[in-house]
Amino acid sequence: MAIAPATILQPTLMIIVTLPVIYSMTEAEALVSLKSTFTNAQLLDGWVPGSAPCSDDQWEGVVCNNGLVTGLRLGGIGLVGEIHVDPLLELKGLRTISLNNNSFTGSMPEFNRIGFLKALYLQGNKFSGDIPQEYFQRMRSLKKVWLSDNQFTGNIPQSLTEISSLMELHLENNQFSGTIPDFKNPTLVDINVSNNKLEGEVPASLSRFSENRFSGNSGLCGEKVGKSCEKPAEVQSPAPIDASDAGGDSPVPHGNTPWEVAAIIVASVVLVSIVVFFIVRTRKKKEEERFDILGNDANGGGSVEVQVATTVKRDVDANTLPAVKKSSSRRGSAGGQSKGVGELVIVNDEKGVFGLPDLMRAAAEVLGNGSFGSSYKAVMANGVAVVVKRTREMNVLEKDGFDAEMRKLTSLKHWNILTPLAYHFRKDEKLVISEYVPKGSLLFSLHGDRGSSHNELDWPARMKVIGGIAEGMNYLHKELGSSDLPHGNLKSSNVLLGSENEALLVDYGFSGMVNPSSAAQTLFAYKAPEAAENGEISHSCDVYCLGVVILEILTGKFPSQYLSTGKGGTDVVQWVETAISEGRVGEVVDPEIAKCRKWVGEMEQLLHIGAACTRSNPLQRLSMEEAFRRIDEVRSESGLGKESRTIEVLPSLVDDYEDAQQFESQGHFDNSHRRHGTDSFGSVDNIELGNS
Repeated sequence: MAIAPATILQPTLMIIVTLPVIYSMTEAEALVSLKSTFTNAQLLDGWVPGSAPCSDDQWEGVVCNNGLVTGLRLGGIGLVGEIHVDPLLELKGLRTISLNNNSFTGSMPEFNRIGFLKALYLQGNKFSGDIPQEYFQRMRSLKKVWLSDNQFTGNIPQSLTEISSLMELHLENNQFSGTIPDFKNPTLVDINVSNNKLEGEVPASLSRFSENRFSGNSGLCGEKVGKSCEKPAEVQSPAPIDASDAGGDSPVPHGNTPWEVAAIIVASVVLVSIVVFFIVRTRKKKEEERFDILGNDANGGGSVEVQVATTVKRDVDANTLPAVKKSSSRRGSAGGQSKGVGELVIVNDEKGVFGLPDLMRAAAEVLGNGSFGSSYKAVMANGVAVVVKRTREMNVLEKDGFDAEMRKLTSLKHWNILTPLAYHFRKDEKLVISEYVPKGSLLFSLHGDRGSSHNELDWPARMKVIGGIAEGMNYLHKELGSSDLPHGNLKSSNVLLGSENEALLVDYGFSGMVNPSSAAQTLFAYKAPEAAENGEISHSCDVYCLGVVILEILTGKFPSQYLSTGKGGTDVVQWVETAISEGRVGEVVDPEIAKCRKWVGEMEQLLHIGAACTRSNPLQRLSMEEAFRRIDEVRSESGLGKESRTIEVLPSLVDDYEDAQQFESQGHFDNSHRRHGTDSFGSVDNIELGNS
């Protein structure tokens, strides 16, 4: 039977008509829509259509970065109403929501639909009811969750324990019940579940937190709260039957035969041997991993967040350094702008003039592989050693701009600043060459092999190092004050120690040359809270880095802030802050220096200065100038004053150049420079760029 055309078209037309109109809200529209669900929102009258939330006249309570809304700070303004999450889904850059100390009621809003949130502050409201156990499963980026001072009930959501990045969890002053889940989150530095209705034993994974974090829960027990947990009565095993009491027909177990006894002994010995083998192997593996993290970071070889090679690691072959045009070796002109040989630009000729071919033929040793790239120690034919840092992250500037920036950095003159010697420019890769300092980095001396350099770090030496770092940073902030980050990458791996333990800062002033897309992974200053959360960069980020290094030196602990994974180390900022608030300052000082009772007062003063430099709010931190002034006062009062810089001076490369060429031509080069298992960089002819 034939079907009329209209019959065929009608369903199709109905589908077209009933399709919804789909469009994407602007950020302004999304925020206005959110505001419409609030009452008592007079302070948000500036949220009006037709204006931009991130314009010069930025909307109240809105945090922006690069023109995108990244945070909402709407705490303490008396907001009431129901929170609709749909508009928030349109804010693709949103990472932080702060609605604390308002009057919101009802159940937990559907913030779990915003999977990219990093911080959620809801404390001080009137939210109530149970939070579903799976609520946080999709919120894998969360670092901070504050739900305290509400009326939540039910069990603590198990899904909170599955957030690997979780750092802070505040659930105090609610009505949560049941047991505390086993939190094994590797990054967790603060948790508070006090004043709830929790019961059962406090998990061993939370034993590192203070007792007041669990107080006000009468049903909790365990060593942490000073209340023993009642164990169920043990079921008594039936007494063994004595053959003498049994009837004559009762079976009597036979004793083990000598063969059985021997087999049991042999099996026990084998089992014990296996256990001992695995214990030794595990300890050795942990020790190797620990050294890998520290690496042979002898001259600021790289950041510790990347696993670093051991001192004998070989990573240099025919494809590891940039190509150069084959050219005859010659001295560089002392008067030319680009002094050097074979595309190597000498920007500091105090140590002589050399060329890239010299580096290619030099004995090389991998020092580290860090956020900026690989670093090598190059020992040239005449015995002179330099550090070659190879990076692909500094590609913002063209050659003239890069040259100008490098010359600006090398024009700085200060006892506590180590300026570069030369650079090699390629569009997608750079080499930066600097002086090799034998004693190596502060990182390695503090946490490395515990050798002689570590033993030298008594309190007078550490005081000198702290003073030198502060003095160098204060100088950089004056000379490079026009930069948002005068240093930008201060950490203990970028502080070298001279022969008399004077601090020498390296890797400074590179922030303007680093690709913006990789700056957060490359520069340690981006670990400051305001930079990590909102991308806000300022001089205060350098102050935060200074504070971390000060606390590292005083506590002797390896800062977890250095690790990109967040696994391992100690959060020295949180640890010291808690100790100060609880009056336990003396407990966090490194025992190796705490025995110097004469200077305990100075140590505690510096701990307070370090804590003041690392406050989460940048407006509450010290300025760099004030930090230096306070440190200098402590240094002067302690009697451990300033000392002149003493550092080994490298012989001039120019003076020995012909001798080196003759030395190589006589055949003495091949084996004499392969000590400690180092290799040659390779000949000039067979090296190509970008193949590594």
